[in-house]
Amino acid sequence: MKTLLRTIFIIAFITLAGCRSRVVEVKLINTSQKPLSIIVVDYPGATFGVDKLDPGATYHYAIKPQSSGPLKIQFTDADGNNRTYEYPGLHKDDEGAITVSLDQKAATAVAKISGR
Repeated sequence: MKTLLRTIFIIAFITLAGCRSRVVEVKLINTSQKPLSIIVVDYPGATFGVDKLDPGATYHYAIKPQSSGPLKIQFTDADGNNRTYEYPGLHKDDEGAITVSLDQKAATAVAKISGR
């Protein structure tokens, strides 16, 4: 009986040790000389936000897309104008990183994503 319990425990431990969550690391970088504010990032399944991003500052956040859809970013420049950007291709179980460079007028993204 003890041998059976040990075997079950070892199998369960090995199974759980191999589990990991597939996430996409989103990195927001303010490349401008002025602060950006009210940054909202919407992706399939959830949303996160940042109140303010100072010049040269970087913000990291790990996301787990729940379905397929775009990564949408809205932010406010130093003059109070609302800006938007859309990265078209996130899918459930994607893994990797997206670096989004924000300035006062626009955003650009470089993605290194792999699907399951």
